[in-house]
Amino acid sequence: MFSIYRTEAGYTIEKDSSCVLVGDFCLDTLFTSEDPLKYTEFQYGSGQSCDLPSGALLAPVSSQEVWAAGVTYYRSRDARMEESESSGGDRFYDMVYDAERPELFFKATGDRSRGHLDKVCIRSDSSWDVPEPELTLAINSSGKVFGYTVGNDMSSRSIEGENPLYLPQAKVYRGSCALGPCLVVGSEPGKEAMISVKISRSGEVVFSGNTEVSQIKRSFDELAEFLFRDNEFPNGALLMTGTGVVPDSDFTLNSGDLISISIDGIGTLENEVE
Repeated sequence: MFSIYRTEAGYTIEKDSSCVLVGDFCLDTLFTSEDPLKYTEFQYGSGQSCDLPSGALLAPVSSQEVWAAGVTYYRSRDARMEESESSGGDRFYDMVYDAERPELFFKATGDRSRGHLDKVCIRSDSSWDVPEPELTLAINSSGKVFGYTVGNDMSSRSIEGENPLYLPQAKVYRGSCALGPCLVVGSEPGKEAMISVKISRSGEVVFSGNTEVSQIKRSFDELAEFLFRDNEFPNGALLMTGTGVVPDSDFTLNSGDLISISIDGIGTLENEVE
């Protein structure tokens, strides 16, 4: 298993607790390679020994688009139905959970994605905001899932709940997407792997929760196939796979909150709310 970290100084690849700095590594080449693992192995072998990066990290994304899947967990289905009940949109979320076709939506471009220890945002016109901790797939230009990272799909529940047609505004805005701390290549998270989130406010934990990867209703290959169906991603794509951890309806994020999302086998992504 290789972990790829993107820093201001370049790329560091970690394997078995040993790190190398690689000079010719390119994320776009990785995502367009027919064998991303082989490319990563070659780059690791050509690197120079270094320390594991510390501090802020850039998101492990370049020219790739970031997309997201919705209502892939039963808990997410219930939360979406709750927030949209007053508008009459709750039945749509109930229907898509059992439908053959998943909900997929555009989330961010690479240059609009935030990294580890960068800041994420809540909308100024929203009154109910939450992070959504999500296992995120790295998919090459041929539609093959080859890697994994941690994703934070920041969401305005008040805007999406007002009308499902407002989904793009609830999901796509400045600072709404964070990825990191690294991109893992060569090892798929086990079904028992835990996805955890903790939100701290003024030094105190105000929300925490977790779920297992096994609770995702749809397979990774199924989600990737639908994303690439009748679509083109010449530089590959990243796909958030939905959330199974949703705070109760009486919780909303505040400026200054610290969001910590961990996935077994990948790492921890931390972001402060701007």
